[in-house]
Amino acid sequence: MLRSTDRIRTTHVGSLARPPALLDLMRAAAQGRPVDPGELAEAERRAVTDVVARQRAAGLDAVSDGEQTKTGFYAYIGQRLGGFEPRAGGDPLAGFRPEIDAFPEYYEQYLRSAMTGGTAVPVVPLRCTGPVSYTGHERLRRDLDLLRSAVGDCGADQVFVCAVASSGVGGNEYYPSQGDYLSAVADALHEEYAAIIEAGFTLQIDDPFLTDVFSYGTGSLPSKLAVAGRYVDAINRSLQDLPRDRVRLHTCYGINEGPRVHDAPLADLIETLFTIDAGAFAFEAANPRHEHAYHVFETVALPPDTVLLPGVISHATNIVEHPEVIADRIVRFAERVGRENVVASADCGFSSQATYTPEIHPTIVWAKFEALAEGARLATARLWP
Repeated sequence: MLRSTDRIRTTHVGSLARPPALLDLMRAAAQGRPVDPGELAEAERRAVTDVVARQRAAGLDAVSDGEQTKTGFYAYIGQRLGGFEPRAGGDPLAGFRPEIDAFPEYYEQYLRSAMTGGTAVPVVPLRCTGPVSYTGHERLRRDLDLLRSAVGDCGADQVFVCAVASSGVGGNEYYPSQGDYLSAVADALHEEYAAIIEAGFTLQIDDPFLTDVFSYGTGSLPSKLAVAGRYVDAINRSLQDLPRDRVRLHTCYGINEGPRVHDAPLADLIETLFTIDAGAFAFEAANPRHEHAYHVFETVALPPDTVLLPGVISHATNIVEHPEVIADRIVRFAERVGRENVVASADCGFSSQATYTPEIHPTIVWAKFEALAEGARLATARLWP
């Protein structure tokens, strides 16, 4: 696991904007129009090669493929699991209904182009209608080969690959209980997780669904904790026999630029997060709703051999954070958990769906990454005087 042993290291959360040429091919394929496989493969190769080079040029220490070949951070899994059927007409944003209903005029405008509004491939909810199995071996192999070609002979701590959590795959219409369903999905996803680690990369599990339990779940706190516990059990099942120091867990809140008054604070879920068998945890800590998250670690101790990846730049604003502000954020965490246990990151991905209208323009994202690297240098000067 990447650690800040002699200076503050930097990373991000994963998803980055896809180039228009690749989006056009994704959209054509989704619409059933003929797409030349060679042309698509070359567009994917160029996209991954370019996005890796840009991350390195910006000064990031741990990079990813930007999820360039995926239609979305969770939607992609529908192409890799057997036993699921798309259910057109479902509302992919149904879980955020309390937030949307609280600010209907804003969200009516916002959702026309943001989040799922400008996607190249429509986001269609999945329902499990048969035994779950992993069928994405060839697609996953191509993705891992593309990334290895782009990064060269890098160690696992310098490259990460994102994969969805078992709780974000779809809904159950087949298994007798939700627990049975989550276990089946976890067993299938174990194949993807293991292959990523075997290929020499760090695995990042993306799980905004856990925070949704605390933000939007109904019922008492014990009932929310019970649901969250089932999600955690499924993740840990999917990680069985995999090395903890090659796994990082990212959680966030789903909505990007919005009032977000329903977001649960990190304090509500930190103890649940720390029961996941991961060696590092990434979370939002840069936007105005969650910048106070560092206070959590005044009373909550890190588990042994655990790294924090706090967001110190945000996907929720087009403002490029000043490096001094970034350094302040890094130092706050370092003073509470130890400088070696902090790797500076972003709140969330900058293009969680393959969209023509990313909320943060790619040119601004690269400027944010450069500011992140400079902020880490400033923080290093303060923490290693």
